[in-house]
Amino acid sequence: MRKSARANGLASAGVDPVVGDLDNSAALATLVADCDAVIHAAGAVRGNSQADFDRVNVSGTAGLLQAVAAQSAPPRLLLLSSIVAREPGLSWYSHSKRKGEKLLEEQHAVPWTILRPPAVYGPGDKEMLPIFRWMQRGVALVPGSPEARNSLIHVSDLVDAIASCLRSDAAIGQIMPLCDGRENGYSWHELASIASERWSRHVRMATIPHWLLDAVAIANSRIARVTGTAPMLTQSKLRELRHEDWVTENGAITSTTGWTPRVELLQGLQDLTF
Repeated sequence: MRKSARANGLASAGVDPVVGDLDNSAALATLVADCDAVIHAAGAVRGNSQADFDRVNVSGTAGLLQAVAAQSAPPRLLLLSSIVAREPGLSWYSHSKRKGEKLLEEQHAVPWTILRPPAVYGPGDKEMLPIFRWMQRGVALVPGSPEARNSLIHVSDLVDAIASCLRSDAAIGQIMPLCDGRENGYSWHELASIASERWSRHVRMATIPHWLLDAVAIANSRIARVTGTAPMLTQSKLRELRHEDWVTENGAITSTTGWTPRVELLQGLQDLTF
């Protein structure tokens, strides 16, 4: 469920908000009634246990799937998953995303498509923004190996890809990765170099000591158990951040739908405001 202020903004743009969440079966039924397509972009990215992630990414997906399947003519369902689902044993989050995917794969009542984007950046982003904010200041904070490689995608390209999939019958029943088209992704050195060009300043590498991140992650988890909050940085999350290959490509989605990305990283960084 969005915060009410953000829902009000959507209403002013001509959207009809439905009050509820993924635990509310009545709200879900109202949400999907008479739809041609449902885009499932809700997901838990913070948590302190497997159950924290499964509650939204698995059980929430199951509830939405049930609501969609209950329609007399079930609409298309597009699940926005994640590149991390290809490594389900790596973290609580990756395990939950893969379990959510399997729910769609194992049923036959609903026409589905699954997209696996890498890290998404652009206007409105909160997860990648701190990384680029530090680069604007001249520092690339590296949580693992500087040689680790990651693909990226601008939010506008992701939106175009979603629309392309929903227009393509060939995309039904497909799990498709996508990215900004950069072959073999980016190393941290390359990210720093592009950021240097964007902000016209030298961006130096600063590898964060493993012991420091481990200590913060352990402290976050212990505090969360007391306060009941959902931390972002945990030891589970660190395994994702330190993974050295989050590179993907567009072969499947391009051949299936004709979609290709348009926004290169240097261009995409022009949109960021701090």
